[in-house]
Amino acid sequence: MPESPVTDRAEVRGPRKGKRWAVAALLAIILLVAALMVGPRVYSNFASSDEAAPTLAGEIQDRTGGDSGSGEGVDVAEGEWTVGPESYAGYRVDEILRGEPVTVVGRTQEVTGQASVAGEAVSDATIEVDMATVATDNGRRDAYFRDALDVEEHPVSTFTITEPIDLGAVGESPSTIDVSGDLTLGAETRPVMATLEVASRNGRLEVAGTVPITWADFGLDAPNLGFVEVEDSGAIEFLLHLAQ
Repeated sequence: MPESPVTDRAEVRGPRKGKRWAVAALLAIILLVAALMVGPRVYSNFASSDEAAPTLAGEIQDRTGGDSGSGEGVDVAEGEWTVGPESYAGYRVDEILRGEPVTVVGRTQEVTGQASVAGEAVSDATIEVDMATVATDNGRRDAYFRDALDVEEHPVSTFTITEPIDLGAVGESPSTIDVSGDLTLGAETRPVMATLEVASRNGRLEVAGTVPITWADFGLDAPNLGFVEVEDSGAIEFLLHLAQ
């Protein structure tokens, strides 16, 4: 009795099917290895930032071509000063990517604020930042940041000074001043110390500031994604142009 042709085809297909599965498995392993090797590099390209921390020296250099102005004190007009265009704020944080340091910088120009000058001092000042608009060069990171801060419930972060800022030594060239204040991030408000550079030029007050922070102090957990680990501290930064 002749053998069934169906059985013959099944016997032929069996080894071929096994070979196809073997090839597919090999390709999957190759792709997985490639992802593990290339993924961190791609992330590093997104994460790395050569954006320098805000300083008045750099700002003045860019706008005046190197004329830093007089270092002597100048009179700062009394009254109300308001944060104007080209001001910005954001954050800076270091990450460890496969043992290599990477710096991430987020920025926004959605910044408002005001300061009151009486005599030779800033008697009160507040800066407000729309945290929902702070952006890096990676949308996924930005989404995590906004979720962590719960920007839908707490869209605005503020920094308010808690002691006067002495302007007696402020001139056209930057003066460095340490200031205490209250910083609000998300639902938490904590006392902080800010380092400010302050200058008075062409009828404007220029202020560059850095506020070192520890994320856990504000109820924030630094994410750990396996191949990248975010440092548990960072800094809030701002560059302000105030005018009357």
